Amino acid sequence: MVTLLGVTGCGDSGDGGDDKAGKSPAPSRSAAPAAALTEAQLEAVAFTDGEKAGAYTANEYVLDGPLGDGYSATPAVCQPLVSLAGDVSDYDPAAQVQRRVDVHEDMLGVMVDVTLRSYGNGEAAKVMQSLRKAGRDCSGGLMEERAIARARYVKVEPTGLPAFADEADEARAYRFTILDVKDKAKLYEYLTVVRVGSTTLAFRGEILTTKDIGGVPQDIMAAQWKKFRAGQA
Repeated sequence: MVTLLGVTGCGDSGDGGDDKAGKSPAPSRSAAPAAALTEAQLEAVAFTDGEKAGAYTANEYVLDGPLGDGYSATPAVCQPLVSLAGDVSDYDPAAQVQRRVDVHEDMLGVMVDVTLRSYGNGEAAKVMQSLRKAGRDCSGGLMEERAIARARYVKVEPTGLPAFADEADEARAYRFTILDVKDKAKLYEYLTVVRVGSTTLAFRGEILTTKDIGGVPQDIMAAQWKKFRAGQA
């Protein structure tokens, strides 16, 4: 879907004026950081193939999912807004699980990429720091580059956090205005990232039309959050 339009999402965060977009890190604890979850542990708390979240259905990607190692950003500081995949990020996840969530019958409807990543050595918190910096430094725009496509992001705005954000250690949410490949039509995408200990949960929502979906669907985020937290109990 993304390749057809040659676009993906980006995000913003600043030190000021972004209260509705971000939740600051929780106070430091004396206990050692939790160990990174393994891929098997992430699989256990991620959506399964065919699992429902409201009107939406989760699927495993047949091939590699989007927002991977082929996605880079200019300026380089904007990279966390384009892709956090290991080969293009400063922080290589110890494990990653990625799902596509959409309404099968609606080819032009909302599609959400859900990616769970675990990190060692406290790097999950550093990922959020780099995301915050990228949002601040790249709020005026950036270029996403791939082998066969480019996308120009012209506006990045803070948006509301999901209701469960207060349960997370950190959370950030963004709305993006992106020009289509002809630099004429405006497209809109949303990104929400939450961190719990050594794990991040990223939700990126998009649509193939110029409609503004208003945010990543709450049903999807809430269902994934509930399953993740239940697995940590």
